[in-house]
Amino acid sequence: MSLKSGGIVILDYGSQTTQLIARRVRELGVFAALVPFNATREQAHEAAPDYRGIILSGSPFSVYEPGAPTLSPWILDSGLPVLGICYGMHLLTQR
Repeated sequence: MSLKSGGIVILDYGSQTTQLIARRVRELGVFAALVPFNATREQAHEAAPDYRGIILSGSPFSVYEPGAPTLSPWILDSGLPVLGICYGMHLLTQR
């Protein structure tokens, strides 16, 4: 896959390693677009029009904290593969 077709959208939940995740994906020759965790589906498409997967980053928060960032419904509704890392996986298991 070239850097201009397809790609991955990385939702940034505030982890210190989110930039590193994006860099490692790019080193594999895959386009990676970082968007905030509360991005809409449209914003994700703007960042990476033909994205084929989603990565949910880690976070300094706990999913059990009041007011902690949540998982937008469009992510699971997209039908695309989703990889949750640390906090991102905790969000997925709460669904």
